[in-house]
Amino acid sequence: MIKMKRKRSCHFCVAGDIYIDFKDERSLSRYLTEQGKMIPRHTSGNCAKHQRMLARAVKRARHLALIPFVADFSR
Repeated sequence: MIKMKRKRSCHFCVAGDIYIDFKDERSLSRYLTEQGKMIPRHTSGNCAKHQRMLARAVKRARHLALIPFVADFSR
C-alpha cells in the first residue's frame, strides 16, 4: 500500500503576505531550529520566492542581533 503525501502549501502565499519583516523575531523563530539553523524549503513547505525572502530576513535580523547566529547547545 502506497501512502500518499499531502503537498505542503506556503504559509505566506495562503496568508497573502507580501513582505516578511525582519524585525518580527517571533515569526522568524518559527523557521529556525533549536540550534539556530534555518529550516529548509522542503521541510517548511515555503515556495521558492518566500523562502528567499525568509532567508534574507533571518540574515538581516542576525546582523542586527535580533536573533542569535547560533544557540547554546551542549551534549
